Amino acid sequence: MTASLIGFLIAFALIFLRVPISVSLALTGFGGVVLMSGWLPAMSTLVMSIRSSTMSYTLTVLPLFILMGNLVAGAGISGNLFKAAQLFVGRQRGGLAMGTILACGGFGAICGSSAATAATMARVAIPPMRELGYADRLTAATLAAGGTLGILIPPSVIMVIYGVSTQTHIGKLFAAGIIPGIVGILFYIAAVKWTVWRDPSTAPVAPDADWADKFATLKGLWPVIALFSLVMGGIYGGWFTATEAAGIGATGAFLFALTHKSLKLKDIGAILVDTALVSTTMFGILFGASMFVEFINLTGIHQGLEVLVKHSGASPFGVVLIIIGIYIVLGCLLESISMILITIPIFFPIVMALGYDPVWFGIIVVVATEIGLITPPIGVNLFVIRSIAPDISMRTILSGMGPFITMDIFRILLLAAVPAISLWLPGILF
Repeated sequence: MTASLIGFLIAFALIFLRVPISVSLALTGFGGVVLMSGWLPAMSTLVMSIRSSTMSYTLTVLPLFILMGNLVAGAGISGNLFKAAQLFVGRQRGGLAMGTILACGGFGAICGSSAATAATMARVAIPPMRELGYADRLTAATLAAGGTLGILIPPSVIMVIYGVSTQTHIGKLFAAGIIPGIVGILFYIAAVKWTVWRDPSTAPVAPDADWADKFATLKGLWPVIALFSLVMGGIYGGWFTATEAAGIGATGAFLFALTHKSLKLKDIGAILVDTALVSTTMFGILFGASMFVEFINLTGIHQGLEVLVKHSGASPFGVVLIIIGIYIVLGCLLESISMILITIPIFFPIVMALGYDPVWFGIIVVVATEIGLITPPIGVNLFVIRSIAPDISMRTILSGMGPFITMDIFRILLLAAVPAISLWLPGILF
């Protein structure tokens, strides 16, 4: 137990010293295995970690889903989503912010990444929201929170990583994320309504549009609907696996990009390079976390915690609440992928020993990770919005986050207390 705590402290210290997360975790894990087992076992573990992180067939789903999202985003579909949502719900106080939440949910359905959803939608939504007179704190908070939907509404990169790490059916995880994702959209809309009710000056009323314009915008959404239906329908219909679905989705997005007038070949080349860079970074984190987890397993911390839980007298639900609290705190300090890879080997056996469903726990983990994406000091989405709109201060962004974080807390407690919200749809489809 002591060795594992020292390992965590060293890894955190390196991360705060701005050593790349993948390097911090790999160095700490390798050093820990050397001290506990010697050089030869450490070198063998290093080789196996590299192999498991880069040669897994299942993990090919990650770059393929990233490529699919990047191609669709590059073709300007995010703008079509925002315009459609704006026209249908915009004519009420705060309607443009609510439309932004809906557009983020729609983009998350073909993106799978929180940071990408926040960055893409911020470029599209910030100019019109400012032009209409929205307060920067509501604009920034809406986009930061809405971006988190990208890792819950399928296809989700984080769900894939959880599924691979725990050997949980990825199709069931995708199905389980749909209703919690809709609940998240509704709760965020409630946060917007609360904000504008408290301070009407943060959001003016937008002019209405006629129904012809509203339905005309829907024509530009067919690629999103077609890709989502193809990928998700194929998985749920049993036609192909999640990995095959990612390949089909990426191919469909590529064909659409080739025929889209606004995309040139050099633009597609840039998208491919960007996808490769993002994927390489992700696999680097997977390797570093894999090495660190090998060290943590050697310390036996998961067994010690399991014994501690069994003798603590806490109820199973109480243990789940403690784990949720730990995830929220860690989300303030760690990037989401590394956080899941480090903690799942510790918490997953405990939750399974308590008799909970692995699919339900996956949704709890993802929602808890969502909260970490919008909480300081390392809330990734906060810095994404800051980079897109550098004239909006971090203090301004944080001043608008309260209602959204509160709604996230309510949502995760609801999902924890009522597992059927997450498990009903997978039970029907599978």
